[in-house]
Amino acid sequence: MPIEVHVDHGRRLVVARASGVLQDHEVFGYQLSTWSRSDVAGFDELVDMTAVVEIEVPSAARVRELAALSASMDQRVGTVGAETPPGRFVIVAPQEIAHALGKMYAVFREMEPASTKQVEVFRTMDSALMFLGVTGPLEG
Repeated sequence: MPIEVHVDHGRRLVVARASGVLQDHEVFGYQLSTWSRSDVAGFDELVDMTAVVEIEVPSAARVRELAALSASMDQRVGTVGAETPPGRFVIVAPQEIAHALGKMYAVFREMEPASTKQVEVFRTMDSALMFLGVTGPLEG
């Protein structure tokens, strides 16, 4: 399975690491299985694409469909508690194609009325972790 997921409850962070050849059905599967869990509602999300060697995406329309699905699953402010802000989502994508697809996804997601997560795309893990305010090594 090219997407491994680790939930860091202490940091309120979901870390997903993709590797090998990444197919769109795997990304949709990750979205549905991980973000339907009540224990991660409102968590930040980090998707690490560093070990991906190829991305099989049938079309830009499929990227837009993923953005719409993701936005529809975003945690609504106040549903977990007034103190829980909406999570942030970072994508670490050093490769050109992964970075470009990440940026496309971020634009599509921003256009979704239901979206509550801020999406940012970074080329390095250090930059992504700095943005999230995460210090120390990641587990998983």
